[in-house]
Amino acid sequence: MKPVEIAKNVFDVGVRDWNIRNFHGYSTYQGTTYNAFLIVDEKIVLIDAVKSNFADQLIENISRIVDPEKIDFVISNHTEMDHSGGLPRVMHKIGEEKPIYCSKMGQKNLSRHFSRHLNYQPVSSGQEMRIGKRTLSFLETRMLHWPDSMFTYLKEEKILFSSDAFGEHYAGPEKFDDEIGDDIMPHAKKYFANILLPYAPLILKLVDQVTELGLEIDMICPDHGVIWRKDPTKIIHAYVEWSRQNPAPKAVVVYDSMWHSTEAMAEAIASSLMANGVKAYPMHLGICHRSDIMTEVLDAGAVIVGSPTLNNGLFPTVSDFLTYMKGLKPKNKLAAAFGSYGWSGESVKIINGEMEAMGFEMLDPGIRVQYVPDDADMDACHSLGRRVAEALKSRC
Repeated sequence: MKPVEIAKNVFDVGVRDWNIRNFHGYSTYQGTTYNAFLIVDEKIVLIDAVKSNFADQLIENISRIVDPEKIDFVISNHTEMDHSGGLPRVMHKIGEEKPIYCSKMGQKNLSRHFSRHLNYQPVSSGQEMRIGKRTLSFLETRMLHWPDSMFTYLKEEKILFSSDAFGEHYAGPEKFDDEIGDDIMPHAKKYFANILLPYAPLILKLVDQVTELGLEIDMICPDHGVIWRKDPTKIIHAYVEWSRQNPAPKAVVVYDSMWHSTEAMAEAIASSLMANGVKAYPMHLGICHRSDIMTEVLDAGAVIVGSPTLNNGLFPTVSDFLTYMKGLKPKNKLAAAFGSYGWSGESVKIINGEMEAMGFEMLDPGIRVQYVPDDADMDACHSLGRRVAEALKSRC
């Protein structure tokens, strides 16, 4: 990925990772980018680095604009290794005595990741720094999504360097939002649902804080995906809406099946939901990736989970998904469980317990079917779908 001038003497010098397909359990089927930014003024500043195995490519990109040794300092908005892993190589090239500006927690993290002898310089919210004709200011964004996270704001150009906020795991040919249009939004939604959802209340507070500070934003430059230059408010408004987690008349039916009995129940429940005016998404865990399911869960008003009983417990893929979903802390969900069994039948009880622990509102004790569902069992599934639909439409 060659450097792109995104504003006068402000360059994206980051790299594309075309081949990554898994990011902490998140399916990145179209790769990702590790964006880094170079500002050329009286002082030359690098904002963020890249994953360690792309460090030489970052240095090559910088070299197309300036001699890397002329960089005066580095800003580390976030210390996770996809943005800091290449930092030792970069500092070795530009001079290890040069400052690395970061948050106080960033200083702690970086000193544990790398050499404690690098020149870490902590900054705090509201602190400003003149680099010539331009001014940088900093805003700590703790737990969005690490304790060290912060934003850097270029005042004169009204550019927000937003670290891991407002990004996407997407490595397509487009660099800007106006080049890809609405096709980027499913990627942004998936990114939010699988990375930032646990911090939704903090996001709402941050948006209020930015509003109170009166920050004008003409461009948002995240560390992954496209740069928002045409309509940066679009992604901000989307984050506000997603963070509120208002339930929609939509249900996700998540399941796996051994001998198609639980699958038949899932299809009956989904069919009943749709017949009663609710969008339903039956999602087989053997086919659908957990991160794609969570993308649908984000704005769903109901989550219905089904599992056969295996060895007196859950089917492994169902257990995996419930653990994954629990960590992401979705709110405002109606829920129910179902499943088939041979001789013990604990799966429904276990699912109920897990979803109750997540704070979901359980609408039914659950449907348990021994071996193959008969007509009465299928009627019970249709009845469950109808009751969920009625409750969901009433709530929405």
